[in-house]
Amino acid sequence: MTAKAKKNDGVMCLSIMDDMTIYNAHSLKETLLGYCVPSTQELQLDLSAVAEIDSAGLQLLLSLKAEALKRGFTLRLLRHSEAVIEVFELLKLGTYFGDPIVFPANWKKS
Repeated sequence: MTAKAKKNDGVMCLSIMDDMTIYNAHSLKETLLGYCVPSTQELQLDLSAVAEIDSAGLQLLLSLKAEALKRGFTLRLLRHSEAVIEVFELLKLGTYFGDPIVFPANWKKS
């Protein structure tokens, strides 16, 4: 799994650089849980580079949300890719995660 991480005053910003599919869900889960440490107050996931997300990737995001509630830190999903927006819209999950979803101006929803 490829990710870029930046930390600033308890806020960890992580850019997911791979697809969120069954093929890399296990390594992605290990990587993400590695950032769920007591010093993390907020974990921000930049999803702009996620070209594909399947049920395993979605399950991982749901699991991470539960882990954030359990460990007492905030999870924020940022810059949703078109693939992520489509899945969230289909399953009506936008309000569950509570983060604003911005539709790109050039996005053509079919």
